[in-house]
Amino acid sequence: MNLFHLRYFATLAKLQNYTHAAQQLHITQPSLSNAIHGLEAELGVTLFARQGRHMILTAAGREFNRTVSHTLATLDSGIERLQHQAHGQTVIKLAALRTLSTRWVPSMVRHFLETRSQDVRFEFTNENGLSPKIIQGLRAKKYDICFCSKVDEEEDIAYFPIASQALVVITPVNHPLAQRKQIELSETLPFDQITFSKKSGLAPIIRQLFAECGAQPHSVYSIEEDEAVAGLVANGFGIAVVPNMPLLQTLPLKVIPLSFPTWQRIFYMATLNDHYQAPAATDFIEFVHQHHANISL
Repeated sequence: MNLFHLRYFATLAKLQNYTHAAQQLHITQPSLSNAIHGLEAELGVTLFARQGRHMILTAAGREFNRTVSHTLATLDSGIERLQHQAHGQTVIKLAALRTLSTRWVPSMVRHFLETRSQDVRFEFTNENGLSPKIIQGLRAKKYDICFCSKVDEEEDIAYFPIASQALVVITPVNHPLAQRKQIELSETLPFDQITFSKKSGLAPIIRQLFAECGAQPHSVYSIEEDEAVAGLVANGFGIAVVPNMPLLQTLPLKVIPLSFPTWQRIFYMATLNDHYQAPAATDFIEFVHQHHANISL
């Protein structure tokens, strides 16, 4: 059975479209179709059924997909293991949200390195600062370990909670609400607000909290990243509901605790299941498990 054909099958099973799968695999659509038909002939079963423009796995196809996914993951992990053994220095690739990259992640890495005598080097990235993009990179095996929000419940990712942030209201220093000691979310509705765009994982959460108040705020700007939201508030463009991140203490704005409704943003360490981790990376994961509570945001 051709290994390339197994990868072709796995890609088509994921994308459910011959054209998209062929494009991702950089082969022609007839080549992909011939490979799938060859697999079906060899196995003596039908793996896919057409449903409109989509190719849906049959019962036999779903069973075969579980086997192929496990086999390819094992093979890829073995290849990675050999590649790591061939190099003297262990490189651990990290991706993290920017709010975790200013203090939490660097502190955790520094404490870990202080316990190590082996040659370990970390590579850091923030992608575009959004959790979905970070998790996408993890699934593509661009990173070994990620620190971000949970974006789905798929079983291929292991999430471990490491820290949390409460939501607060932030206002310019001269705003009518600036002197408040605490505030209910409904009390912010009369004022222009900087909100999170749909690409942000916080957007649906905050919309739901406002829905509990019976209305949505008037949004004057919609921004992806919480740091940018805070910057606009500090310069008088409106108020906002954001996580209580360290950056807020460095900007000319007022931070007001939210008394109702309350919600906490939870951050996670994310790792890919069935993915080979070098011994040093495994040690770092265990170090985070043991010491995550010792480092504040």
